Amino acid sequence: MILTVTISPLLERRLTFNSTQVGANNRGGRPELRAGGKGINVSRQLSALGQKNFAFTMLGGLNGKIYKELLYGEHIDFTSISTKEQTRYASVIIDQGNNTVTTYFEESPIISQEESDLFKEKLDKMIQNCEIVVFSGSSLCSNTDDIFPYGISMANKYDKVSICDTYGKHLAACIENTPTILHNNLDEIASSLSMPVESESDKYELLDFFYKKGVKQAYLTDGKEKIYASNFDFHYEITPLKVETKDSTGSGDAFTAGLAYGWHKDLTFMETVKMSTAAGALNAASLETCKVNMDSMEALKEQISVVSSGKKMKLIDDRPQ
Repeated sequence: MILTVTISPLLERRLTFNSTQVGANNRGGRPELRAGGKGINVSRQLSALGQKNFAFTMLGGLNGKIYKELLYGEHIDFTSISTKEQTRYASVIIDQGNNTVTTYFEESPIISQEESDLFKEKLDKMIQNCEIVVFSGSSLCSNTDDIFPYGISMANKYDKVSICDTYGKHLAACIENTPTILHNNLDEIASSLSMPVESESDKYELLDFFYKKGVKQAYLTDGKEKIYASNFDFHYEITPLKVETKDSTGSGDAFTAGLAYGWHKDLTFMETVKMSTAAGALNAASLETCKVNMDSMEALKEQISVVSSGKKMKLIDDRPQ
C-alpha cells in the first residue's frame, strides 16, 4: 500500500467566472469546495490511476469537518488527528475568459507540540504497514518542522521506500535523513536551501549532492521547462509535453504520484519518468486537480523525450526490487 502524508491540508473555496475585472464587483461565480494539499492531491491522482492508497493528515474546526466530508465524497481513504485550530482555507478565483487562476491563502494555523507528537506517534505505526510513503507539501509551523524528517528516518528504519516533495527550512533536515526519492521545484529548492540553481551545471551539481547524501533518484522540475533527473549517479534531461495550461495547480503532485505508482508497479526508470511527466503536463491542461486517467497518460507518454547526460548506463532491468 502507498501512504501519503500531508501536514498542511487546504480547504479551497473556488469561484469560477466567465470573466473578471480587478477592483470591481464580479458576480455570478460558480462555487465549489475542494480538499487541497499536496499529499491529498497525490492520493487523488493515485486513486485516478486505480492504485490503492491511504492518506494521513491533520484537521480541525468547521473547516476540518467540511474537509472530511469532501474526502468521503471522493472516496479517498484517510485518517487524521484533530487539531484545536481550524484547517486553513484559500479563496481560488478562476477566470475562464483570461485563462487565469488566482489564489489567496489564509494564515497558517499553529499546531501544538502535543499535536505534532501525536501525529508522529501514529505516523510511526502507519509506516510499518505500508510499502511506500509519500511526504508532500509544506510545514505549517515550527512544531511540525520535524515531522517529515522523522517520518523519513522511520521509513529507512523499517526498510520502506520514501518519496519526499517538500520545501521550506525543514527541507535540509529531510535530505539529511535520506529519502529514497526526492522531487523538488527549482524555485522552491533554491529558496529553501539558500543556494543558486540557475545554470545547467548548478543542477547537475545539486543532483550529485543528493546522490552523495544517499538519495537514489532525484527530480528537479521547473513548470514547462526541461526536467533534470538522476537515477543513482546517472543524469537525464526530460522534455515535457507542450500543452495549453489551464491550471497548473497539482501538476507537481501528479508527477509525484506517477513516481509512487511506478515504484509500486516495479516499472523501469524510463517508464516511470515518462508516466510522471505525462501526468504533470495533462494535469496543467485541465481545470481538474490530479484526476489524470491512465488512458490519457499511455497515449502521450511516448512523446516525451528522455536523454541521458554524462556517463552512459548500460541497458539493464532497473526496476525496483
